[in-house]
Order: sequence, then structure tokens, then C-alpha cells
Amino acid sequence: MKIHELKAPQGASRAPKRKGRGTGTGNGTTSGRGMNGQNSRSGGGTRLGFEGGQMPLYRRIPKRGFNNIFAKEVAIVNVEALNAFEDGSVVTPDLLVAEGLIKSKLDAVKVLGSGALGKKLTVQANKFSKSAVEKIEAAGGKAEVI
Repeated sequence: MKIHELKAPQGASRAPKRKGRGTGTGNGTTSGRGMNGQNSRSGGGTRLGFEGGQMPLYRRIPKRGFNNIFAKEVAIVNVEALNAFEDGSVVTPDLLVAEGLIKSKLDAVKVLGSGALGKKLTVQANKFSKSAVEKIEAAGGKAEVI
């Protein structure tokens, strides 16, 4: 069996109502909209969330918090995660993404000093914590701000 040979089971699909096709159909003249009123007219009806003039739910509920649209998202890597690289290699944000240590570079990459580093690496990142710089340099490497 192929996808183009599949059919819906009997009774699963219905033909659409054919409105405005004569009074004998039961959906003629007014096409199932009733006699008069807002919803019988073309373009009639109310907008989404309208509650007949009552204060709508989305305005009754208190709003909380603040979303800073200028906030910078920073990807974080700990020093101990850098042990995954070979001795003497240059660690860049692109390499961190390729290795899977961070999902994406976001706005900046920051290296934090949690854990121990046992390899001599040249680490290039946007930001470093003081302890991260100390641990990288103690292992004989370099911390370069890009």
C-alpha cells in the first residue's frame, strides 16, 4: 500500500454544507444565519476576546513582571568542560557549538571558573570570570577576549 492509495474509512468524512442553494435544502435564503442581527450581516460578529462590553478577561487579570527587550543572552561554559579539547588547541565559540558544549553562541559566550582545567588551551570568548582567567593561565594557556 502506498500513501496515494490510502482512503478515509467509511463515514469518517462528510461533504460540506452547501448553503444558499434553495429553500428545499434547509439552508437557503438566509443560509443558516437566521433572520436579522449582527451575525446575519456580512462582516458581522465581534472581535476575538470581546465579551459584550464587559471588561474582557485579558484586561481583568493583573499583569506581572517585566521583559527587557534589550537584554543580552549569554551562553555559559565552565572551565572543566574545556578538558574535552586536545592540548594546545584554540577554543573558539564556533568550536564550542560544534563540540556541543553550548547550543548556540547567542549574544555572547562567557567562560566561568567552575572545576579544574588540566590542559594548555588558548580560549577565545566574549567574557571571562576572574577565576576562569586564573585557572586557564595556571594551566599554561591564554584567555583572549574577542
